[in-house]
Amino acid sequence: MTSSVQKQIKVFLLDDHPLAVTGLYNMLLPYKNIKVTGTYQTGRALMEALSKKQPDVLLLDILLPDTDGKTLAREISQFYPSIKIIAVTSVDAPAYIKAMMQSGCSGYLLKNTDQETLVEAIHTVYQGEDFIEPSLKEQMVYSLIKKGKENKSEWEKAKGPRLTKREKDVLDLMVKDYSNREIADKLCLSIRTVERHRFNLMQKFDAKSPIGLLKAAMEYGLA
Repeated sequence: MTSSVQKQIKVFLLDDHPLAVTGLYNMLLPYKNIKVTGTYQTGRALMEALSKKQPDVLLLDILLPDTDGKTLAREISQFYPSIKIIAVTSVDAPAYIKAMMQSGCSGYLLKNTDQETLVEAIHTVYQGEDFIEPSLKEQMVYSLIKKGKENKSEWEKAKGPRLTKREKDVLDLMVKDYSNREIADKLCLSIRTVERHRFNLMQKFDAKSPIGLLKAAMEYGLA
């Protein structure tokens, strides 16, 4: 008889508010495949701990007494690239999301997130994908579309992949979170054609996921 043992995901928590740390700890406690192996209140304490042991996932507050989350995320990504970082904050501004993701974070959550979303985020980044709080994706898309419209000429001139008109149409609907079926219906295309355009977009932007595609598009001046 064989049995498969699921690897336990080791998690560090960094937040200068004990209540926040306790809340996150208690939310994760029921899950046997997730174990909090360290809690810290300052960036310095965290970096000292990382020199001895590293977690699989770090839940990182971005407003700390001795450093800022962006600087810390960049430093951790440089010295410990295997650690997946999820920013956990009350700041919901698209600019902060963009800054943290570009500094090495794989995820972005709000402090009022629910237990299910928290666990989903940990599993998602652990598997090598990005995760953004679902309620924040709409704000990012709105910011993307608004900036894209204001700077349409800049998009055309931007250094980066050249897109066909149809690829731009598909990208526009993708960032609005339309499914393949919905995109196909909207553009009067077959699902296979939509899938081909999505594949081409991922290739052109060197993206591994839809969120990665959104990030790459933002880097080329769309947000």
